[in-house]
Amino acid sequence: MKELIKAWNGRRYYSLDAYLKNTFGRKLYKLSLNGGMTCPNRDGTLSSGGCIFCSSGGSGDFAAAAELSTDEQISYEKQLIGAKFQGSEYIAYFQAYTNTYAPVNRLQQLFWPVIEREDIAVLSIATRPDCLEPEKIALIRELAAIKPVWVELGLQTIHPKTADFINRGYPLSCYDEAVTHLKDAGAQVITHMIIGLPGETREEMLATAHYIGRSGADGIKLQLLHILRNTRLAQMYDNGTVDVLDEQTYISLLADILAILPPQLVIHRLTGDGSKQELIAPKWSGNKRHVLNALNHELKVRNLVQGAFFRGE
Repeated sequence: MKELIKAWNGRRYYSLDAYLKNTFGRKLYKLSLNGGMTCPNRDGTLSSGGCIFCSSGGSGDFAAAAELSTDEQISYEKQLIGAKFQGSEYIAYFQAYTNTYAPVNRLQQLFWPVIEREDIAVLSIATRPDCLEPEKIALIRELAAIKPVWVELGLQTIHPKTADFINRGYPLSCYDEAVTHLKDAGAQVITHMIIGLPGETREEMLATAHYIGRSGADGIKLQLLHILRNTRLAQMYDNGTVDVLDEQTYISLLADILAILPPQLVIHRLTGDGSKQELIAPKWSGNKRHVLNALNHELKVRNLVQGAFFRGE
C-alpha cells in the first residue's frame, strides 16, 4: 500500500495529476475547446431533448465560444489559466457536445492543426460511442500515431432502465464496441459514470463501476448527479420526482467505488465541476476542495486505497 501511495503522489488513488507527472514528468493543464458541433440526442436524429441532465452548453459550460477559431480559443483559454499555470504544454480538450458528430473531413480540419501544435501534448475528444464510424476510428488511429489521443465516452450507467430514463440513446453493446475499436486504434479511453442516478441502488452503481474497470477503459470520470438550471432534470427536481445524494452518502459511495476499480485505472475526476451560477442542487458539491478533503479523510479512516478489492477475473 505504501508503494502505491508513493507512486500516486501521496494519494490513495491514481489521480490524473499523478498520471501526468509519471507519464510526462510535469503537470499539464486542459484547454477547454468548442468544435461547434451538436449531438444526435439534440438535433432530432435520436431525440430533440438531449440527456436529461445535460445543460444548454452540452456539458461544455467552461469551453471557449464556438464562434472563435480554434487558435483563438486556445489563446483565450491560455489567458484564463495563465495566473496559475506557467507551463508550455497543454491538453487540447474538445469538450462541448459530441465532438465526432461531423463529417470526417470536418474533423480532419479541426483536429490535425491542433495535434500538430508544439504546445499541445495531448488531444482529448469528448464524444458518444454511437458517433464513431469506421472512418472516424481511422482518423483517430492517424492522430494517435502523432501524439496521445484520449477519447471520452459518456456511458454514465450500464443499466438499461436507467439509460432509458436519462435518454442516453444507445445500448451497452455500443459502448463495448467503441472501446474495442478505440483501443485497437491506439487511443486511450476515458469513461464517464454518474453516481446517484434516479432509482439506482448502491449495488447497481457499484456494478457500473465494476464493469467500467474491466471494460478496457484507461481512465474514469466519476460525476455526482447534480441539477443544473434549464434541464429536464431540473423540472423533475422541482416536481419532487427526483432527488440528489447527501454529501456523506456520496463520499461513502466514492470510497466503495475506488476500492473495486483496478489500481492502474486513472481517476480523471471525482466530483462535479458544474457552473455555480447554473447549479441548483446539491449546493455542497460547489465546494470541490471540501469534497476531495472529505474523501481523503474517509479513505484514511477506512484504510482504503484504489483497487483494495479489485479482482482481475
